[in-house]
Amino acid sequence: MKIIAVIPARYEASRFPGKLMKLLGEKTVIATTYENVVETRLFDEVFVATDSEIIFNEVKSIGGNAMMTSQHETGSDRIAEAVSTIDCDIVINVQGDEPFLKTEPLKQLIEVFQNDVEEKISLASLKIKLKDQEEIENPNNVKVIIDREGFALYFSRSVIPYPRETAVKAEYFKHIGVYAFRKNALLNFANLPMSPLEIAEKIECIRYLEYGMKIKMIETDFIGVGIDVPEDLEKAREILKKQDSSAKFT
Repeated sequence: MKIIAVIPARYEASRFPGKLMKLLGEKTVIATTYENVVETRLFDEVFVATDSEIIFNEVKSIGGNAMMTSQHETGSDRIAEAVSTIDCDIVINVQGDEPFLKTEPLKQLIEVFQNDVEEKISLASLKIKLKDQEEIENPNNVKVIIDREGFALYFSRSVIPYPRETAVKAEYFKHIGVYAFRKNALLNFANLPMSPLEIAEKIECIRYLEYGMKIKMIETDFIGVGIDVPEDLEKAREILKKQDSSAKFT
């Protein structure tokens, strides 16, 4: 299988415009993310897909691969345009605002497809257990609930499951927005109109569920910092200060 990683990147993020061009140490967020993904050595190719000349030029300035796309509502739609002319089997969508993503969870996603000999799975993603109540209630954290076989039932910014029966200890999982697609599934996704639930929640993977597709969820213990708001950038900067640059990936 030819496996590539594509990092969708737009400049005008609604909650934090220009965040990918903010400095994280001596490099921008997008440059840090791109270089870290390349350093995993898991992919045949790594690209940044963007509609911003600023981001395009930034990636090119560090010797990276970048391609211009038209404007899109979601990262998956942007990636679908980018890979339409690329020969590949599996596409990993790595969020541009997740600069500290490690090798192991990416390997876990790739292994889903390597072990899926009957090709029943078209999409896989990551989840991590939430324990802190403030994190559970934070609408910036997308929560996911799964069935007994590990496939997603629903994603929401609300608290799911709702703890009406307090005698039962419910588990809560945060969805980490890293997706692994079969190329054909990704192209099919891009041809589907956005669903009302997707629009209401601002969660693109809900589109898959509304059209009857399955998403395999893989639990990881990876704890990163998704940079959604300025406060997250400060957290990321603190992590970088403590992090030995030679041990970014374990």
